[in-house]
Amino acid sequence: MRALDGATRAGHDGDSVDGRGPAITIQDDSASGLPGLTELMRDEQVFPTRRTRADSAIRRRRRRKAWIIVAIVVAVVLGSAGGYAAWALNAPLPEPTVEWQTPDVSVPPAATIALPVEGSAAISVAGADDYLGAEASGIWMTSGSADPRPMASISKLITALVILDAKPLAGPDDPGPTIAFDETDRDLFDEYYVLGATVAEMPRGTSMSLHDALATILIPSASNYAEAVSTWAFGSQGAFVSAARRWLEANGLTGTTIVEPTGLSPRNTSTPSDMIAIGKIAAANPVIAQIAATASLTLPGPGTMSNTNGLLGTSGITGLKTGTLGENDYTLLYTAILDIGTDLPLSVTGVVLGGFSRESVSNGVVNLLDSIRAGFHSVPLIGRGDRVGTYSTAWGSAGQMIVTGSASIRTWSDTPITVTMDTSTPKNYADGESVGTITWSAGPNTATVDVTLDGGIAQPSAWWRLTHPGELG
Repeated sequence: MRALDGATRAGHDGDSVDGRGPAITIQDDSASGLPGLTELMRDEQVFPTRRTRADSAIRRRRRRKAWIIVAIVVAVVLGSAGGYAAWALNAPLPEPTVEWQTPDVSVPPAATIALPVEGSAAISVAGADDYLGAEASGIWMTSGSADPRPMASISKLITALVILDAKPLAGPDDPGPTIAFDETDRDLFDEYYVLGATVAEMPRGTSMSLHDALATILIPSASNYAEAVSTWAFGSQGAFVSAARRWLEANGLTGTTIVEPTGLSPRNTSTPSDMIAIGKIAAANPVIAQIAATASLTLPGPGTMSNTNGLLGTSGITGLKTGTLGENDYTLLYTAILDIGTDLPLSVTGVVLGGFSRESVSNGVVNLLDSIRAGFHSVPLIGRGDRVGTYSTAWGSAGQMIVTGSASIRTWSDTPITVTMDTSTPKNYADGESVGTITWSAGPNTATVDVTLDGGIAQPSAWWRLTHPGELG
């Protein structure tokens, strides 16, 4: 046993006895005082196997948890996607953007009124207050001097009015009393013929109704009949002149002077404004208005008579009376009905005093009336189907705003034309849906057209809805 002990010690010193290297010594557990070491080593070999089984169980538990989490996430994701799709496909769409502008309108140039350039003139226009202003029915425009001028045979119009004031007729068809002319009356033919005045035959034993006698005074402008009938009505020329002056005063015609019934005297004078007033009084008298509008008439005694107013029927002229005292003393008091394309025509009363010639006066009046008529015009505003705006959407669909009809407006001269456009939000944005109106106004007139949606607006695709969440409501 000692020899073994020595060998053991030598081995511990790190050298082999026989020089072959360290010796391996196996000690007895019981001898070394470490009982059960071998058993412990066997147990140590078993421990790894037990840990592996535990780890596998843990891993299995973890995998189950992971799959549960994944399943939950997938379920949430799928649930969210379905909810998003349902929202995106049903969410309110943004309102279409509308862009529109009122149509431009070209206002015509101002009317140029061709007032006579010779003598004195004035004109009144009734029925156009809404266009021309309220003053138009009084004295609308004048040219030349406002001073009194000789009115020549327009005096006979005053003579007829004064006679009818004393001897009224029931109407234009009422012949009135019969006048029997005597020798003194027949002598007037020669007296006025020598003076160069217009006369009409008055054969011996001639008699006629007051209506026909007035017609003979006014249509051919017979001076001999003017004196004869006025003397019959008032008894003398002095009485007639007094009655005429009272009539003028009663009608406020302070600018008019009458000294005899024919107008041969240059002292029979009037102003343009008084002439307009006298013209309106005459036109309002049914008897005078009917006679003054008669182009020709044939009566026993005077025979066939033609109206000295050769403008009757020209440019709407309906009366009233001409006159002349020679060169630079031509006169015309006239009425006219002007059709200007409105519901009611215009009533015009005008006068020219002191014109150069009958022809120049006539041409001046026709040009004046034509210039007034030309000042009224229909202004085109818009055509059927014209585009006035656009509806556009974020998803690319668009519709046009168009008018359903054409429109024009009747106006005077360069009267401003205002335009307003009222729009409404479409309910369905469908083709033909009403989206508003356009209204134009000028003077008393208005014109309105409807505006509709042309083409409608298509709904967006499902793909656009799903890929544009930020533009949905």
